Amino acid sequence: MSHATEYTFLVFRCAIIYTRKIIVMNIVTGAGGFIGRHFVRSLENVLEIDLDNCEEFIEKFNRWDEVDMIIHQGALSSTTNKDLGMIHKYNIDYSIKLFEKAIEYSIPVKYASSASVYGNQQGIINPLNYYALSKATVDYWVLDNIERFVHIQGFRYFNVYGSGEYHKGSMASLVSQFQWQSSVGVIHPFEGSDQIYRDYVWVGDLVNVVLSNTAGSGIYDLGTGSPITIDTVAQLVSLKTGCQSTQIPFPPPLKGKYQYYTIADMKWLKDYKFKTVKEYLQV
Repeated sequence: MSHATEYTFLVFRCAIIYTRKIIVMNIVTGAGGFIGRHFVRSLENVLEIDLDNCEEFIEKFNRWDEVDMIIHQGALSSTTNKDLGMIHKYNIDYSIKLFEKAIEYSIPVKYASSASVYGNQQGIINPLNYYALSKATVDYWVLDNIERFVHIQGFRYFNVYGSGEYHKGSMASLVSQFQWQSSVGVIHPFEGSDQIYRDYVWVGDLVNVVLSNTAGSGIYDLGTGSPITIDTVAQLVSLKTGCQSTQIPFPPPLKGKYQYYTIADMKWLKDYKFKTVKEYLQV
């Protein structure tokens, strides 16, 4: 028998290739998304799960005893989405069903929460939109059930940026949006952007920190702990590209639902040097 015939292919609109001698795999949900794709590139023996086929996967997959770790990144991530049924189905129900499998088969979990749960009350749960509310709901469920897991870590991602954000459109980081806008010669920060602070974390650092964190079960902030203003980002992109920066009126639909200051509590992580936006842009 040739070496190639020793391989088995498992397909759920995704694929993992593994030899019969390998009995472990890593499940990455949201594998086709911005952050999920970066996790896939950093792991071996990956079973990629997209949001569209999540229910079918949980119902039909029967090799949970061969799973080494679950990296749960799949979610409807638009902060302006008002379809409560869809948000509940994909962000809450799917997460809990997946976590119940992790509990049943003693599989370690690392999952994406969001700094959006804080709203404008840093360190206090105060979601401003349905997406943030769904993330807070899952966090509460995890904390209520944490003793049932062999190991689980949630990470409240702050403003993640990096390569591969094109499909996110208006939900992409402003670091990326300003770079795209620069292609037409001008970038457009909001009025008052010199008073709006964001904790920007490069996706490469995020993946490294999540995968290397050996701390106990719990929910952790994940940013740099050093926020900068949106206007500073605009100036850096302008300096990098040579384009102009012109402020535009603050969008009315975002008033009252926008975070004006975000900063991660990173006291739990020592001696890690995060890449800055300036270093990322090489200016």
